[in-house]
Amino acid sequence: MTPAYIIVDMQISDPDQYKKYMAEAPAAVKAAGGEYLVRGGRFEVMEGQWQPARIAMLRFPSFEIAKAFYDGEMYKQARAQREGATAFFNMVLVEGVAAPVI
Repeated sequence: MTPAYIIVDMQISDPDQYKKYMAEAPAAVKAAGGEYLVRGGRFEVMEGQWQPARIAMLRFPSFEIAKAFYDGEMYKQARAQREGATAFFNMVLVEGVAAPVI
């Protein structure tokens, strides 16, 4: 199975409201077989004009599983908790590369 990644660039505008989202989102990710690889932290723009505010990156077993996570009831409930917590929340789903056979 080829893994898939969700990459998010967000700007948190209401930290207290965002905490409500983070109280629910990790359980939805885990229930879908996903895991956080990046959740905030230090970064540096190496090339280009992109100036992200805060980055998160998640890995799922496949593109289809990641889509099912996003569309699933658990994450819909978590997303509702994020309402009004961010100035922007950009999310992209990308299919990874299959691991080489050794």
